[in-house]
Amino acid sequence: MRRSAVTRALWVLRQLAIVLLGIVVYFGVRGLTESGPAAALDHAADVLAFEQAISLDQEQRLQDLFIDQDWLITLANWIYIWGHWPVITVVMVWLAFRHRVVFLRLRNAMIASGGIGLIIFATYPVAPPRLTGTGLVDTVTQRSEAYRVLQPPAFVNQYAAMPSLHVGWDLLVGLAVASAASTTVLRWIGRLMPVLMTVAVVLTANHYLIDAVAGAALALVGLAVAYRLEHRHVNARAAVKMPHPRLSPDLAPVRRTGTLVD
Repeated sequence: MRRSAVTRALWVLRQLAIVLLGIVVYFGVRGLTESGPAAALDHAADVLAFEQAISLDQEQRLQDLFIDQDWLITLANWIYIWGHWPVITVVMVWLAFRHRVVFLRLRNAMIASGGIGLIIFATYPVAPPRLTGTGLVDTVTQRSEAYRVLQPPAFVNQYAAMPSLHVGWDLLVGLAVASAASTTVLRWIGRLMPVLMTVAVVLTANHYLIDAVAGAALALVGLAVAYRLEHRHVNARAAVKMPHPRLSPDLAPVRRTGTLVD
């Protein structure tokens, strides 16, 4: 029993080390691939024009509607700051100890979507609404110091607004929580996570609505990759356990001096 607990703890530590390495690489690459503001602002204008074409350009209207509600803006700031990496960390530690399959699915989905996201950030930088000079207020910078502590400027690409992995990864974490939770309350928290984050990224002027849609779509692509890997692993394990086709189901092969004896 003690040996099993040690083995499990070592597995958890190894998996968390892999996740930590992935986070370091993600932030390092994201920071090093930050482009100049000119291209990012041009692309932001293209994103906004696309939103206008499909009548999705509601960011200014939504922020104007709630900007004077201090409690709501503070709540949006807190969701944006604390509802992302701190929540991801807590959920992944919990899943690693209690729900190994769901943990691996979440880890693989985040790695897949994060890898694709880095390519997009490097090749198609987009300035967030708060940096486009359109009148939207950067509520996080104006009213909170915590975000710069959690994400130092040296590791943050300011022009990585499209897609929004704040929304995408909160969607993945929310789905993982809803899948692993044993209570109705926790399942509903998981379901609400991406919705609340979508509201937060828009009210804080950190993302366009279309960024949130793109982030959710990218996350689902990552989840599809994770399910594919999961099924391949299950099938591979099943194939290893299958009896030799020429043997009776109740017989097992006997290995003797390096050969299989029927």
